[in-house]
This record gives sequence, C-alpha cells and structure tokens, in this order.
Amino acid sequence: MSTDQKTNKAFLLDELPGRWRDLRKDGPVRHDDRQGVWQVVDHETISAVLADPATYSSDLSSLAPTQEDFATFTQGNFVGMDPPEHRKLRALVSQAFTPRVVQGLEPRIEAVCDRLLNSVADQDRFDLVETLAYPLPIIVIAELLGIPAEEHRTFQDWASVLFGGDQLGEAPDMADLERALAAIAPTVREMNSYMLDHIRGCRAAPGDDLTSRLIAAEVDGVRLTDQEMVGFVALLLVAGHITTTALLGNAVVTFDRHPDAAAALRKDPGRIPPAVEEVLRWLPPFPELGRRVTRPVVLGGHELPADSMVMAHLGAANRDPKRFEQSDVFLADRHPNPHLTFGHGIHFCFGAPLARLEARIALNMMNERFRYLAIPSYDDIVLQNPAVIVGVRHLPVEVGRP
Repeated sequence: MSTDQKTNKAFLLDELPGRWRDLRKDGPVRHDDRQGVWQVVDHETISAVLADPATYSSDLSSLAPTQEDFATFTQGNFVGMDPPEHRKLRALVSQAFTPRVVQGLEPRIEAVCDRLLNSVADQDRFDLVETLAYPLPIIVIAELLGIPAEEHRTFQDWASVLFGGDQLGEAPDMADLERALAAIAPTVREMNSYMLDHIRGCRAAPGDDLTSRLIAAEVDGVRLTDQEMVGFVALLLVAGHITTTALLGNAVVTFDRHPDAAAALRKDPGRIPPAVEEVLRWLPPFPELGRRVTRPVVLGGHELPADSMVMAHLGAANRDPKRFEQSDVFLADRHPNPHLTFGHGIHFCFGAPLARLEARIALNMMNERFRYLAIPSYDDIVLQNPAVIVGVRHLPVEVGRP
C-alpha cells in the first residue's frame, strides 16, 4: 500500500507537527488567553526554564484542583517536587534504579518480548499495542518492583484511565480538569490501596526487588514512609511503562510513513538507537511540561507575574529550526539530536535508559521476525487524546514472515 493511499483521511499524528510549528509564529513566548497559560515554544527558552527550578517550579499544587485521593498519590511523586524534597527522593531512586540494574534487564526484556511475539506466531494481523507495546514495558517494570506481573492488565487499565483523557478536550481548561479528576478518583483510590498493601508486604518480608531496595535506601539518614512510597511506586509502575508504550507505537507508525528509513533499519540494526531518538524528537509522547512561576519574571520580552502557569512545549521545541537542521524532516540517522522529549535539568526522565533499551530490543526483534510490518488501514487506528499523551491506543498491523 502506498503512502498516498494511507493518507486518504486526515491523520492526527501527521497534523500535530504542523500545529506545533504554527505555535512559533508569535515568537518564543506567547499567552494563550483561552487556557490562561504562557506557552514557551523554542528550544533555548525551554531549556532555560527547565534548568531553573527556583523560578519555574514543578509543584503545581497551588494551581491545580484539589482531590483527596490525588493528595495521597502526590506525597511521593517527586516529578511534582522542587529541591530539596526532590533531591531526597531522586537520590533514593537513583540508589535502587542504577544504570547497572537497567542493563541487567536486557536478557529479561528479550525473553518477555520473545514470549509476547510468540503469542501471535500463527497470525498475519494483530494489534501491536495489545500484543507488545502495552504488556512488554509494564511486565518489565512490575517484575522490577516485585509486583505480580500476571496482574499487568489491571495496571494497564489504570494507565488507560489516568492517561486516556476521555473527559478532556484537546485544550482543557480548569473546569475540564476538575471533571477529569472526579472521574478518575476511584481508580486512583484503588491504585493507592493496592500499592500500600504491596509496600507493607515488602517491608514485612523484603526481597531483591526495587520496592524492597527503595524501602531500605536512605539519604542523610532519611527513609521513605509507607505513604510516600505509595505515590513513588505508583509513579514508577504507571508512568514507567506508558512512555515506552507510546514510543513503540509511534515508532511503528513513523517507520510505516518513512519506508526508506524502515528498510535501512532492517538491513542494519545498529541504526535503531539513533532512529529511536528521532522518533522521540518527531512525536514526543508528552509534548508539554507545566511549570509555575515563583516570582515576577521577564521571559521572551513578556512580564510574567508570580503564580503564572508556563507550558513548555517540547513538541514545538523539538522542531525549532535554530536548533535542528531540516527540523521538519524525519532523519533516522540525525546526529546530534538534542531533543527535549525526556526533559532537561533536575527532572530529566530517570526512566529514559529503560525506555530506550526496551524500544531497541523490541524493534530489532520485530525486524528479525517479520519480513515486513505494515499498517494496512489508518482508519482502524485508535489514537490517544493528544492533550494528555501523543500515541496510539490500538494499532492493527500486518506482517510478513520469512
């Protein structure tokens, strides 16, 4: 099937880059009157914002709607913390989530990937998300945390509710957020209870899993409480797999749209890592990061008052022509590739090495197993809400076997 045949309907993942490019027309910083936020869209300014947590805080609790179950969850969620609290929790997870631990997972990732693909060994068509992109990373992270991996469908359901964005439009306002919080609160409550039981079990009978190591880890004589651990472990479980799920789906879609790049990767697996980085630049799963202005500041020639909301638009920054040559062209071998998809500064995604490893192994294994892998109909793809995450919920594919 030709690329032209596959574009007979407007495909949102093709439209997003144009929307992100249009954001730059009004300069590096612009005010969105409808949402009441400041959008930052160029690479240099976003890098400066993310590198200055004293001025641009990750703690958005004073601006966000309140909800009891989320308050419990956020106690250990260091993504929404500033120093010094952030340093303590980040240091704790760094003790237990080392590069050596991640590299040691490679054989297990290969085994899980092999088993999942074996489940469709007699099928020429299957849903790539259901078969591989969802279960692979969630099984790996669950096993790492000492959580029963056979319950991965429960965790998948949680992630679908938390990141589905079914209650949100593409540009949600505060009323939309309040409705969304109320709708997903029961899921958060269930997740909190499950995590608390798991943590107490590990504290009573420690094992060699990441949860047990986090319980034992300490910084400056301080250890995490059970309640802090709830949000901490839940963050690792849910957020720890959703990026890889989106990355794998986005990679398959992108390579299907760029068959020459796909053919080159099939011939030379060594090209997969830089191609993964270009997919991350091209379609960042989480294209925006929110920050709260802590004091009056001038940014991009605009005066921003304290407690203003700044949205750092990574999708637009990743297409900044001042930072990337041929910024609107997918180049599978792009180098250097200083994309901001995993963030910048103290909140750089600590799970990035695991996501990259899982993507490399999965893509290489699919290339080894299948003579070709194609998307027969874009009409059958189900997308995520791009206001929450850029990716696919369902991705039917067709494969050819050697």
